[in-house]
Amino acid sequence: MSVARRAFIQMTVGATVGILFTPTVWKALDDVSIWTQNWPWIPRLKYGENKAVATVSKMCESGCAVKVRTVAGEAFGTMGNTENPISGGGVCPLCANGVQVKNSPNRIKSPMLKGEAVTWDKAKEIVAEKLAAAGSKVAVISGDQTGTINEVFSALLASKGSDAFYAMPCDMQSACKAWNGLMGGSGQVGYDMKGADVVLLAGADALESWGPTVANMKAFADNEGGKFIFAGPFQTKTASVTSKWVPVPAEGMAAFTLGICYYVLQAGKSVPAADFDQFKAMVMSGYTPAKVEAATGVKADAMAEVAKQLLTAKSPVVVPGGSVGAHAAAFALNLLLGGGMKVLPEFAKAVGSAMSRAEMMKNDILQGVNADLLFVYEANPAYVLADQVKAGFTVAFDCVNTETTAAADLVLPIPHSYERVDDLASPYGLPQATYTMGAPVCKASLDVMNAGDFVLGLADLGFESFQEVIDAKVSAIGADADSLVEGNAFVLDETPDVSGVTLAASVLGKAASPVKGTGAVAVAPYTLLNVGTANQATTPNAPCTISNNQLVGDKLVVMMNGTTAKKLGVSVGSKVKLSGGSGECQALVQLFEGVMDGVVAAPLGMGHTTGDEFSKGKGDNVYKILTVSSEAATGASTWAGSTVNVAKI
Repeated sequence: MSVARRAFIQMTVGATVGILFTPTVWKALDDVSIWTQNWPWIPRLKYGENKAVATVSKMCESGCAVKVRTVAGEAFGTMGNTENPISGGGVCPLCANGVQVKNSPNRIKSPMLKGEAVTWDKAKEIVAEKLAAAGSKVAVISGDQTGTINEVFSALLASKGSDAFYAMPCDMQSACKAWNGLMGGSGQVGYDMKGADVVLLAGADALESWGPTVANMKAFADNEGGKFIFAGPFQTKTASVTSKWVPVPAEGMAAFTLGICYYVLQAGKSVPAADFDQFKAMVMSGYTPAKVEAATGVKADAMAEVAKQLLTAKSPVVVPGGSVGAHAAAFALNLLLGGGMKVLPEFAKAVGSAMSRAEMMKNDILQGVNADLLFVYEANPAYVLADQVKAGFTVAFDCVNTETTAAADLVLPIPHSYERVDDLASPYGLPQATYTMGAPVCKASLDVMNAGDFVLGLADLGFESFQEVIDAKVSAIGADADSLVEGNAFVLDETPDVSGVTLAASVLGKAASPVKGTGAVAVAPYTLLNVGTANQATTPNAPCTISNNQLVGDKLVVMMNGTTAKKLGVSVGSKVKLSGGSGECQALVQLFEGVMDGVVAAPLGMGHTTGDEFSKGKGDNVYKILTVSSEAATGASTWAGSTVNVAKI
């Protein structure tokens, strides 16, 4: 690894992520652990055997393979698992705080019915009655992208004649809709960022919050000679360490990528797809440099330079983020280049009547959910999608209090990741199909139940317990359970047949007309893992790592460049109101010339009304000002193109 890139990883990229990637700071984490023992809710450790026990953490969207440090069976710290390719010895900021969240007073301590404690038997009786009455009008919203628990929930839906399974908005869903839906592919797309000599991150903030960030950072660090290029509306932390930042508006990413295809096709590249001729004709006429520049503002010479680098590379790869159309365009470009895009097989199911992952990702939650009975699993739609989700009766499974548990009719506390059996099946972005399992490393101290066990008690799905489901999953994929328990990963080295894949020519022909709102400036929402995600609020150790570009005191901070600030009549420190979508946010202004003209960059993950002292009342909820629109290329719902009006207050 080069000294320069190692320095970037440790000192610059991703704040806490970069620091936690390297094992050299575990002494510092020990100091943090000692500090957190002073919080009144942290249990005192007993004398006993000191262990580092392998398991998985589900606090981030991709999940981390971790080792939990225990004394006498009590967890006191989290570290990366060097034996597991998902972790490679690192851990993200959210999962690094696993023990603190496990011991937090924000944990849900027992089943709650409309704010009153009930027994598990009573909870099961209530849900069984609601399930019988709902018929097929049952839905599930899951915040878990990688777990076999989704098979249990989708099988329950199937038993009721429903297919209303919804994933929270994520890049995995956009990729699935593009690859499995528009293009007719099978399996799951992954990206070999370690082996590529040129990586175009087309909207994917891969070293901060996109996909398995720790694995991405390891690939970045190990790829000494690789050139990374970032395209997006502002210079993220990922962009700050890449070779080049190309300013591209989020709603114009599909058109920009097809503009790159123009040069690649001009160089004679082709692919044996049934609609190749149609695709080529569409791109060469509709995505000329002049037309793409007019649609996106990206200069022709900038696109030509990116295309040149991709064409001269031996193994290039384009990693997309954002909308369905942006993903489809990137997949088409990857197929033309023939580089580091990989197609992963889907692991065999444990529950025969369960949906495949592609089927789970099919429904568009941004178009709305309306059910008589709604199950929500480790997700927070009341915070992210307040206007899109409606239900007659809501059952929320979670281990901590959130806006969704506060609004739910019945709240069912589940064990923390360190207290339950769970798994990670191919987190989106990995270049190989990878399966990791975790077993409990400490006993549950509250009145909790695994959601899988509860659901299996409602319907005959062929299993008595969730442990049996996991055992069946391990057997179905041909893995060794003992090796998995020790923290090793099972890798399935197969490649699905892609001979029938198309380039989605008829759909992508509309991508040159990006849909944009009518507000004064565009919003570039971004995620920082130390701030939190759509499902996980700021964790206890994180506040000291949040910079004044995101939060000053309790005030949200948004960034814009000097030209935009001048047009709006604001300056550094100005208090502003941003109005858009279904609400408004208040914020302070920070100037940053790494933001495109006419764009305001706003951090997601703050403004919680429920939670602990580290997240509640900090900043404002940017999801309120995002606008859901229908993407021109695909008809899929998207937040890209959201705009706001800005008023000084």
